[in-house]
Amino acid sequence: MNSFFLQQLNSIVGEENIITDEEMKNHTTFKIGGPVDFFIRPVSEETLNKLIWYLSQTGREYFILGNGSNLLVSDHGYRGIVIDMSGLNGITVEGNKITAMAGAMLSKTAQTAAQNSLSGMEGLSGIPGTVGGAAVMNAGAYECEMADVVRSVRICTGGSESVLLSNREMKYGYRTSECKQRGFIVTAVEFELKSGNREEIEEKMQELALKRRKKQPLEYPSAGSAFKRPEGHFAGKLIMDAGLSGYTIGGAKISEKHCGFIVNTGRATAADVYDLINEVREKVYLRFQVKLEPEICMLGEF
Repeated sequence: MNSFFLQQLNSIVGEENIITDEEMKNHTTFKIGGPVDFFIRPVSEETLNKLIWYLSQTGREYFILGNGSNLLVSDHGYRGIVIDMSGLNGITVEGNKITAMAGAMLSKTAQTAAQNSLSGMEGLSGIPGTVGGAAVMNAGAYECEMADVVRSVRICTGGSESVLLSNREMKYGYRTSECKQRGFIVTAVEFELKSGNREEIEEKMQELALKRRKKQPLEYPSAGSAFKRPEGHFAGKLIMDAGLSGYTIGGAKISEKHCGFIVNTGRATAADVYDLINEVREKVYLRFQVKLEPEICMLGEF
């Protein structure tokens, strides 16, 4: 380990905010993943900017971590730096606008909206990710996506000042954005919502939560939808029609409850999940000539 490099990191973010050789299974909803060289948790936007600037100067590889809800980390870990955004989690409300830092949970932000009688985030309330990750990938559920409610996004430039991108400048598409395409780091998101009735908003959120529990295998660790929706099809139905419901490799299994989910039955390795993803893609293509594209982000060597 480079002691000078570690000293520099300590001076930027503080020794108490750095863990070495941290197991990533502790930071993903899959409960899978080997060690990372440096696990860093900045506690301010200013610190994050300084850290990104320093890493860009040294050419060190890094990965921005939200809630780890859309992530598969190699069993061998990641020979780089993981920047955990959970320390940047403030949420403020002003009129019909909510500003949430990137590390704030999307569910908590939606709850804050409901508590302030603000409507528009009901469909997003059950997504188990952070605001920053959701903004980057244009997360969505139940006919609602981030593009519908985001007014602007603040990004880290690695310089002394952050930059604002409007909704239009984010160039939102299905599970993509300008930030995803260009590797921008989101630090905060401003939502523009509509005034509504608190009881009706909360009732809608509860209704969607019940629907989610009935249709999704929330009792097992997973990374949500394993595949993007192919044009003109539904990934889960293609997988089911290919006879893969319940199909297992090691401890990784295609959920019988929802075939679009790969679950960790308790002993899955990243290799199990990776192999299952590839086998599903191959079998679905052979049967239907449809190429499934993974929605799960993969970190490390497989």
